[in-house]
Amino acid sequence: MIDSAEAAAARLAMDRDLLGRTSTAERVAAILRERITEGVFEPGVRLPEETIGTALGVSRNTLREAFRLLSHERLLVHQLNRGVFVRHLTAEDVVDLYRVRRLVECAAIRDAAPPSPEALAALREALVAAEGAAAEERWQDVGTGNMRFHQAVVALAGSGRLDEMMRQVLAELRLTFLAMKNPRAFHEPYIARNHEILKLIEAGDAPGAERLLDDYLADAEAQLLRAHS
Repeated sequence: MIDSAEAAAARLAMDRDLLGRTSTAERVAAILRERITEGVFEPGVRLPEETIGTALGVSRNTLREAFRLLSHERLLVHQLNRGVFVRHLTAEDVVDLYRVRRLVECAAIRDAAPPSPEALAALREALVAAEGAAAEERWQDVGTGNMRFHQAVVALAGSGRLDEMMRQVLAELRLTFLAMKNPRAFHEPYIARNHEILKLIEAGDAPGAERLLDDYLADAEAQLLRAHS
């Protein structure tokens, strides 16, 4: 595990406040999805019902429904008589995920109206977070910052449905990223590439930004496929 079992439980305990009095399986699933996206749980890790349910302060039935939702999203798998585990992704998953990324992210840049100040601020904020993490050599957090940048790219389309879909895609992507043996070598170069994409978006050069993004995605996919081969 990237975090120890105790650290993960402590992190989830802090998430209890996010549930409020009207906690639902969907909210529990959203929290677990976010923690998977951040790399708190790595592929193959078992998610113990009692520990997670206690940390979040939810019933077993609520947690099981959240697990079911995340299994439907291909993030978790249930193994008979063993429990629920974070899923291992394959090379075929990588190819499919990057097919989705090209279709969605490139279209978001190509078809979006001129970005609002808020949309540009979200892109810049994600880059600042990635740069700050790199300065402190927190390479996993650099990957998170880069993913937030691409979430903000999709947000340029102004579609809540696409935003929701991208959150699921990013959680799966984190599981593929964890296969990289040298996270610095993988994540750090993409900070500068995200800067170049942002410059073109700010300049109103959507075709140029889309070309850079397409090259970016092709390179990342090739690296991940080598790691999963």
